[in-house]
Amino acid sequence: MSAAKNTKATTFEGFTEEERAAMKEHAQELKKAARRGSKKADLEQDVLAKIAEMEGPDREMAERIHAIVKAGAPELAPKLWYGMPAYAKDGKVLCFFQPATKFKTRYATLGFNDVANLDEGTMWPSAFALTELGPDEEARIAALMKKAASG
Repeated sequence: MSAAKNTKATTFEGFTEEERAAMKEHAQELKKAARRGSKKADLEQDVLAKIAEMEGPDREMAERIHAIVKAGAPELAPKLWYGMPAYAKDGKVLCFFQPATKFKTRYATLGFNDVANLDEGTMWPSAFALTELGPDEEARIAALMKKAASG
């Protein structure tokens, strides 16, 4: 006996629409980078354009974080990562800004990947929730950036 073929189209429902969109953005970022090379000035323009698309508090925070990174860790290279502003060290994403609207969350996130030099003992934070940035938060982010990029 032969097995009946399943003619019904199936889709994987494990990813949200926003997650699928982020994966598509990342694929486009990789293709674009491969076509033109990874010129820091071009990559920064991509980041600035993405920030300009944001609205309200997300854009204000992204602009401030971009300025803080440029001032405190100029060796980091701006780039897009899954459609989010990110900053890389030696080609690897060290930190990123995830706007609240990206995945429809109630706060934005400043996240750090494993290349960030933030280790403190056996447990430390690798992401921070942001609802707004004042002088205290900006000072803390500047210190985190310096530490994360060191080493």
